[in-house]
Order: sequence, then structure tokens, then C-alpha cells
Amino acid sequence: MTLNGNISFWYRQTGVPRRRDPLDGPADADVCIVGAGFTGLWTAYYLKKADPGLRIVVLEREFAGFGASGRNAGWLSGKIAGSPAVYARERGPQSVRELQRAMNATVDEVIAVAGAEGIEADIVKSGYLTVAHRPAQLPRLRAAHEKSVHWGNADEVLLSGREVRDRIDVAGALSGVHNPHCARVHPAKLVQGLARAVAALGVTIHESTPVTRIAPGRAETPFGTVRARRVLRATEGFTSDLYGERRTWLPMNSSMVVTEPLPEEAWKAIGWDGHELLSDLTHAYTYAQRTADGRIAIGGRGVPYRFGSRVDRDGRTSPKTVRALRDTLARLLPATAGARIDHAWSGVLAVPRDWCASVSFDRRTGLGWAGGYVGHGVAATNLAGRTLRDLVLERDTELTRLPWTGHRTRGWEPEPARWLGVHGMYAAYRAADRSEAARRTTTAPIAKIADRISGR
Repeated sequence: MTLNGNISFWYRQTGVPRRRDPLDGPADADVCIVGAGFTGLWTAYYLKKADPGLRIVVLEREFAGFGASGRNAGWLSGKIAGSPAVYARERGPQSVRELQRAMNATVDEVIAVAGAEGIEADIVKSGYLTVAHRPAQLPRLRAAHEKSVHWGNADEVLLSGREVRDRIDVAGALSGVHNPHCARVHPAKLVQGLARAVAALGVTIHESTPVTRIAPGRAETPFGTVRARRVLRATEGFTSDLYGERRTWLPMNSSMVVTEPLPEEAWKAIGWDGHELLSDLTHAYTYAQRTADGRIAIGGRGVPYRFGSRVDRDGRTSPKTVRALRDTLARLLPATAGARIDHAWSGVLAVPRDWCASVSFDRRTGLGWAGGYVGHGVAATNLAGRTLRDLVLERDTELTRLPWTGHRTRGWEPEPARWLGVHGMYAAYRAADRSEAARRTTTAPIAKIADRISGR
């Protein structure tokens, strides 16, 4: 029987952590961070390392890593969390190349910190493999590869279909690219290990403490107000729950399923000995990993958005989405056709209106924030945390000059336009995928329309 929801499969493996004490009254701090996911924890980690005397308080509504940080697909990837073209229009093309270099280096930074802090998170750095398995995907693959090289990934390699299948026997593989700047991680092990490291440094983490409002100098909770000269918002997909932030970022739902451990004969048929991360060129977006215990975890968008930016807490996934992901896996890797699905879950990621992440700090008000990673946050949160550290400490560094620093975008449309737009966009993408599955050789026109609607 498939377990549905219950946060994520990752926590089924590790166990849900015992919660730290909630805030028990008004408090004072030098820095208050709202949100104990990767962004908040990395920011606290680097601030405390840089200035051990800082009094840092982290407030978390549930427990550290409850949101996307403990539910994601485990892609520690150097992918830029945003549109290089948008950043380049604002800050110039060279700034984007600097951001790409910083992102690639961030993959190694996270691995190094995990090693230094004794965090065992099933990390294997083997890059990611993006596969075109339909004729219409080939032009998109080549265009994406050319852009990736243009923006700084000169070591990304274009592969033939045979070279793809030598790595992973993806049915119908026509071509692919391999990018070395990616590692598989176990999300819950990484975020819980980071939380322990942060607490060991002397940072106070209060869990079961919802923040209802952020304002200059304070973060308000039902249990008291934390007063701090610097207050940082690190709430990602849950940002819409905060007062005044309903339309700041759209909470996009993403769903995953994981198989039972596959038998040896299935792995002999599939290959995947390198443990690369895997994705394809469908418009609906598919991503997968081979887990340390011999399963396949695969994800996609499912039901992309709930009316009014509502956010599900438990992570339950619709049966239709579970079936769709199961069918996708069997189509890409036929050797999995008889495998049982052990667990399904969902989480939310934050999407800005222009699909570009940002890191900002206002010295005048003392308010800062980072997020909007559009699904590429496992590594980007680390770079954002180091950038926020430098901004808070008023350092002028290479990080504070990256093009996402201070980036602004307009808010999302009010309802019902927001719901209609998002659901219309993904209906168009699904229609495009069906059209391309019928042997189109070029991208379906309806997908191009959806791109324009989305603002990508």
C-alpha cells in the first residue's frame, strides 16, 4: 500500500525529529530569522561563523526542514535559480557568468560543510543527465545546451542517444547532456544535520512558533515578539501566509513518488551505476534520483497551485498525480513497470512573477529576505545564506554584487486571475507534451504560448 503524505518519504526513513521548544515570551536578538529551512539555517550558520558574538534567533512554525527543504528531490545542483536572460538585462551578461561560477562552486561548498560538520546525507557528486526522448525535444535540448555553455558551463557535454543509454537505459533516448555540477543528497538528512550544526554553534531555534507578521525591528508570534535590529525572512513557499505577502511569491506544488527497492536484475537492465540525477525535456518537467538504498524517487508538477495561494501541510498527493508519475517512470525506464510505489508526497516551492530568485537586505529598515528559487533551492539556499551574511554584516563582496542581489519583481495577479493563469499554463504544457508524444518534430506551439503567459 502506498503511503500518501506524512510530510515526505525522506522523513519516513529518518524519523520525524523531536521538536525544539517554542518561544515562551518576548525576546531580544541581534538577528531574527523567520523560517528554519535551508535558507534560514544556512544564513544562521554563516552569520554565527563570521561573528560568534551575534545573538541569533530562528523562528519556525513547524520544525526545521518541514517544508521544501525536507521534501525536495535531492538535487544539489549548480542550476541558476532564475532566468539568465532576465538577470543579464538588468546587470549585464558577465554578472550572470559570475553567478553561474558561484553556483557551481556552491555544490562543492555544501559538500565540504557536510563533511566538516559530520553530516552524512548520502551525497554522491555525479552530475545531472538531461535526456531528450522525443523528436520535438531535440531542438530544445540543443538550445538549452548552447545557452548553458554560453552562460559559463563549458564543461557540460552533449551526448548521443547511445551514450545516454550507456549511463541510464532511458527508453527512446535520442540525445542528452551531462552537467558535472550536481550531487545527489538525502534532503532530510542534510537539513536535520545542518540544524544540529547551527544549534551547536549557539544559535537559538524555536520550533512550533508561527510568525504572523514581520516589521522593522520585530517578528510577531502568538507567544511574544522577538525584537531585533535585523529581521530576515526565509519562508520560501510559505511566504504567502505572512501578513502583506499574499502575492509576493506563488506557492507552486510539486509532487514525488518513490518505488520500493528494486531487485538487482532491474538495476542490471537500467544501469544508472553513476547515480547521476535524471531529468527530461517534457514541458511538465520530470526529475529523478537513484536513492542510496536502491529505489527511484521521481517527481513532477501534478496539481500545480491551490486557489488563494493555499498551502497543504501534510503533503498529500492526488491519486491522479501518483498514477501519472508512476506511468512516467515506467515509460522512461520500462524495467520498473512491476515495481511498487511505496510513498507519495508533495511540497511547495516559491515562484516569483518573473521566475527569478532574489536576495535583499535594506540597511535602513533592517529587513532582509531570500528565496523564490523556482525549484533549484538545495544549492541556491547556501549561496543565498552566504550572501545575506555579507549584506547583514555590511560587507561589499563578490557575492553581494551578484545579479540576484537586490533583484525586484512585481507581485502576482489577484485571484481568480492567478489560479486561472497557472492552471491554464500547465494545461497547455500537458497538451503540448501529448502533442509531442504523437511524433511532432518541433515544439508544440501551445507550449510557446504557455511560456509567454508564465513570464519565463
